[in-house]
Amino acid sequence: MTGRSTRRVAVIEGDDSAPEAVRPVVELIDGLSLGIDWVYPLVGDAAIEASGSALPPASREMIDGADTTLFGSSSGSSSEALIYLRWGKETYANERPCRFLEGARSVLADPHGIDFAIVRENLEDLYVGVEGDLDTLGSLGAKDRSGRPLTETGPGRFAIKTTTVAGSERVIRHAFELARRRQRAGRVTCTAKTNMLPATDGLFTDIARTLAGQYPDIEFETLIIDDFACRMVRDPKRFDVVVMPNLYGDILSDGAAGLIGGLGLAPSGCYGDTYAYFEPAHGTAPDLSGTNTINPTATLLSACMMLRHIGMPDVADALTTAVERIYAEGRHLTPDQGGSATATAFCKAVAGRM
Repeated sequence: MTGRSTRRVAVIEGDDSAPEAVRPVVELIDGLSLGIDWVYPLVGDAAIEASGSALPPASREMIDGADTTLFGSSSGSSSEALIYLRWGKETYANERPCRFLEGARSVLADPHGIDFAIVRENLEDLYVGVEGDLDTLGSLGAKDRSGRPLTETGPGRFAIKTTTVAGSERVIRHAFELARRRQRAGRVTCTAKTNMLPATDGLFTDIARTLAGQYPDIEFETLIIDDFACRMVRDPKRFDVVVMPNLYGDILSDGAAGLIGGLGLAPSGCYGDTYAYFEPAHGTAPDLSGTNTINPTATLLSACMMLRHIGMPDVADALTTAVERIYAEGRHLTPDQGGSATATAFCKAVAGRM
């Protein structure tokens, strides 16, 4: 962050119904007179129409000049901005809190007390995006673990999974530091598929074991990913901070949201060494576009994470408490939570509890 007193936040509203969650959240926070300077980089289809690029240089400069970015959700051309925020800014740690709000529509008989966070490595694993025809590997004489040539069963495709020492160390360290800040159970669980992928997932887990020695105040454990998935459903309250490679984190953090009432309640923050951006974990909900009924809770809680990041923890705590009150009261919830409120009405109700 810069040293100026005014914080500058870049806002990228996203696609489909995502702007209908972002706009009332920004209006709510702006109404608190926090001295935030909101800027709006031109991205996506509008940017293509104006400049021929989905992320023109001026928009990159606006993102670079901001203290952080609040991102809606992307399903189209605005995803180029997301790629820049993620890989361009090297935001390697994706924090996805999973905390039950009293009054939320959980499928569990007793979701009270669920409060853990998944830390997902955000840049490596299969998400490096290196794919191709199997013939490419066949020409190298590549074989599967049974010794058969990879092309023996005919044409197909491959994807490369990468795990680096530096990439693993930084995200695992982020998980341990988060466990210290949360001041809950003081436990980090590292999970991966080490029994089938001992070279890549084994490296990730070995690095976690080594780093655990630097955090004697934090309890540490390892679980195979399928065992973790089972335990997450059966006993989610036992977890505090869970760190895992990219693909598993993408899938299981969405599964975790299902425990507390759905993706409409799932915030996230993506952190790097020099930049961070914040976005709800859900998609763009094109079926809700134009109805003003998308649940803005995930966007609002992501904005609370953002406020903590830019040095406004008291405001973030007050907003979080206001959201908790709205859920406990149950009168201003959106349709996915059994209510009839619009996104705008929900945010106005939160503002009224501040």
